[in-house]
Amino acid sequence: MIGPQNSKYMRPFVQHRQLNLYATPPHDCSYLPGNEATTIFLDPYMHKDPHLYSNLSSQGFRRSGDHLYRPHCPNCQACESVRVPVWDFSFSRNQTRTWKKNQDLDILACAPVYRAEHFQLYRHYIAQRHKGGGMDDPTPDTYMQFLTSHWADTCFYEFRLEGKLLMVAIVDLFDHGLSAVYTFFDPHTQYAQRSLGRYAVLFEIYEAKRLNLSWLYLGYWIQDCQKMRYKTDYKPLEHYIQGEWQRKKTTE
Repeated sequence: MIGPQNSKYMRPFVQHRQLNLYATPPHDCSYLPGNEATTIFLDPYMHKDPHLYSNLSSQGFRRSGDHLYRPHCPNCQACESVRVPVWDFSFSRNQTRTWKKNQDLDILACAPVYRAEHFQLYRHYIAQRHKGGGMDDPTPDTYMQFLTSHWADTCFYEFRLEGKLLMVAIVDLFDHGLSAVYTFFDPHTQYAQRSLGRYAVLFEIYEAKRLNLSWLYLGYWIQDCQKMRYKTDYKPLEHYIQGEWQRKKTTE
């Protein structure tokens, strides 16, 4: 998890247009075993707002808590920021089936505040889907520090079936798009056929269009990382490569 506790280990990276960036020391890559990773962060003490966030998102940055960051590995460019141009998106057959299966869900947009019901679902999801991944045994404080920010325009979308909470999707709103920050859902096998994670992305694409925005940002895609491959299911997909957004064909 990215947080202020890491700041004392950072070293100045570059100053450009009055933006101070800091780089972490090399550390084990959490996506590609055996690789080293380096991350650059915007100065944690700098004033931030959704407009700055929007500009930096268009340059491949992401948010974790109050921090804006981007991978910057000297010997590896595997992490590619990706986004869906929502007005060009078209459903595949599988996505159409997923969309139809979940039309019985009630969706409510909620303020980004702590709710015990959300947290219990999050704990259950982490224990089942990401055990041993460094996020075990979260507390209410670490949960909120990870997902929320005092300066971002964040929404928690609830997805319920006959009153039961099945999923929460955390989404940031900025000038030209939405950013899919994180999604957690009930991992019980009885809901597996709903493909809730897939439905969350489809809903976020729909929501971006409803808000007359241009893109849904999905974070980083890594070709050789299995858990990242789902992102290429949303077509067309734009990749941020060498300072430019471009559409490219993938093998997934």
